[in-house]
Amino acid sequence: MDYRYLGRSGLKITEITYGNWLTHGSQVENDVATACVRAALDAGISTFDTADAYANGAAEEVLGAALKGQRRESLEIFTKVYWPVGPKGPNDTGLSRKHIMEGINGSLRRLQMDYVDLYQAHRFDYETPLEETIAAFGDVIRAGKALYIGVSEWTAAQLREGQALARQAGFALVSNQPQYSALWRVIEAEVVPASIELGMSQVVWSPMAQGVLSGKYLPGQPAPAGSRATDEHGGARTIAGFMADDVLTGVQKLRPIAAELGLEMSQLAIAWVLQNPNVATALVGASRPEQVAENVKASGVTIPAELMAAIDDALGASVESDPAKTESPATRVA
Repeated sequence: MDYRYLGRSGLKITEITYGNWLTHGSQVENDVATACVRAALDAGISTFDTADAYANGAAEEVLGAALKGQRRESLEIFTKVYWPVGPKGPNDTGLSRKHIMEGINGSLRRLQMDYVDLYQAHRFDYETPLEETIAAFGDVIRAGKALYIGVSEWTAAQLREGQALARQAGFALVSNQPQYSALWRVIEAEVVPASIELGMSQVVWSPMAQGVLSGKYLPGQPAPAGSRATDEHGGARTIAGFMADDVLTGVQKLRPIAAELGLEMSQLAIAWVLQNPNVATALVGASRPEQVAENVKASGVTIPAELMAAIDDALGASVESDPAKTESPATRVA
């Protein structure tokens, strides 16, 4: 497993991070989730990403229990704050000082840890002054409850404003966590250049476009039983935008490219995002331990320029590149 620096910091993280967004605490039984975490550790992954809102806190609890007994200093633990948690009252969401302070305490309690390595603003909060949010994050760092601060799905302008305030407060934003894949490239035009300028890395989620780039969904055919596209608890909704027949047809054209590199299509998808030097790590989840062992084979892969071009040709007009697609909710979801 290869390591990369997180932004312009001294923190090294595995270039594949184990994430538990759609599985732990909701779709996968706890014993299977624990087996997946242990498979990640066995594969050399030391970086783990979760959030307080995943399964309303259950995902953090499962991850904390699964990592119990591991040497804390050998792990890099990421979590997030913004989306509604708990009973979802008016202050159980957003990036107010109140919610950030209560959020970090709740996350640490569920994770059974004294600190997290990276604490992330899960979206931009238009209802809270950014000065308040950044000041609260600075206090979280000074309290020793998080070592670094990052954000998720912020626009280039928001990154610039947030970084300026963070530096005034005596720390720096080190990362942004956007959706990014060969099909979803909306960060490339504006967010990535701004991040390079500001000393921030990308911690990308959905490198396989919700599983579509694995090639298991075929044009003109129903989704396989038990797949994310058939899951009514959230998976089907998040994957719907990629399920058009023209998109699925283009994805199938990637099969010979993966074969030429000796990769499975899922491995090709992960390796593709890692070709971007501003990407520090790709978040990959699993519902079975063997999936972890397969995914880590994308680490260290170099895709030649001619095959990167062939991927572009295969996907063609199916690629979404509009930077306006990077956005946060205009109002908090309570």
